[in-house]
Amino acid sequence: MGIDELYPPDRLLAAQRATAAAGLDALLLTPGSDLRYLTGYDAHAGERLTCLVLPAEGEPTLIVPRLERPAAEAAPNTGVRIVDHADGTDPYPLVVAALGGPVAAVGLADRMWAEQVLGLRAALPDAAQRLAGEVLRELRIRKSPAEVAALAEAGAAIDEVHLRMGEWLRPGRTETEVATDIAAAIRAAGHVSVDFVIVAAGPNGASPHHGTSDRPIGAGEPVVVDIGGTMPSGYRSDCTRTYLVGGPAPADFLDYYEVLRDAQRAAVEAVRPGITGAAADAAARAPIAAAGYGPAFLHRTGHGIGLDGHEEPYLVAGNDRPLEAGMAFSIEPGIYLAGRHGARIEDIVVCTTDGVQRLNTTPTELIAL
Repeated sequence: MGIDELYPPDRLLAAQRATAAAGLDALLLTPGSDLRYLTGYDAHAGERLTCLVLPAEGEPTLIVPRLERPAAEAAPNTGVRIVDHADGTDPYPLVVAALGGPVAAVGLADRMWAEQVLGLRAALPDAAQRLAGEVLRELRIRKSPAEVAALAEAGAAIDEVHLRMGEWLRPGRTETEVATDIAAAIRAAGHVSVDFVIVAAGPNGASPHHGTSDRPIGAGEPVVVDIGGTMPSGYRSDCTRTYLVGGPAPADFLDYYEVLRDAQRAAVEAVRPGITGAAADAAARAPIAAAGYGPAFLHRTGHGIGLDGHEEPYLVAGNDRPLEAGMAFSIEPGIYLAGRHGARIEDIVVCTTDGVQRLNTTPTELIAL
């Protein structure tokens, strides 16, 4: 996939049109996924202001610290006028100048630092502040073929790591020791950064966001391994498998693991254009509830993924927005028995014009090591 396909130049114009349609005069985007989505620039987030000023009409301007100008100019598809500021100077008047006149309402990057929000409020006291996500969410929620290809590349890379789990998971090693090996493998598989490594053995597996600890893995314990990273493209991986290490499974674990497999499969198979996020969530919950484990499924069924690890759409009760072709998200039901053990199975999938495509392709059955 070419960089022009992944970060096409017409995104800026599309965003300007959407900004105008939303009743905003401009978007003001500091470092983060929205800025990268529009320009390809993976900007450093720091105390020095970097801000894309994207007026609804007129020329976009990227305001950067002077020492970061070379990086901005080298970005894949910056394609905008660059204005820099020296250390010790106030950059906020540059934002006002780039806007070219009075503005009534601006959209700020959803995850802008508070000090920058307040700096912009002081520089533009008469402008209402809204979230840029109101505009950009609709542009980002449906992935282009190039974005799907980037997510598939990320999925294949994280699958490589899961296929090597037998090299590291064994009784007596601590979760942290295993996680260190996994993190190195994530980078070796092609990721430029490790976003997270969860290695949750035995009772720790009942905590969905456990992380790692210095607790040794016991023989016969289930181990939940949830891992993900960011590829050079900027697009992310996220995949969970549950393993059984060095002995027979605990009582009732095999039974509820098969329930979980059925639930994950049912949710994947339910994905198609027109089904709502809530309905996909319900498809995963039905088998788990029928088997008596409903209260042990503690979280939503899935989250969108792209340049962010978590983004729209979310598969959760109450989300009645229909899925559309190009939407990419996780399917990750779990069963968690507090103080005992837990299990989760997670794949990234894409809603297609007539169904679903799995981007993680390793087996979902319980793997005994």
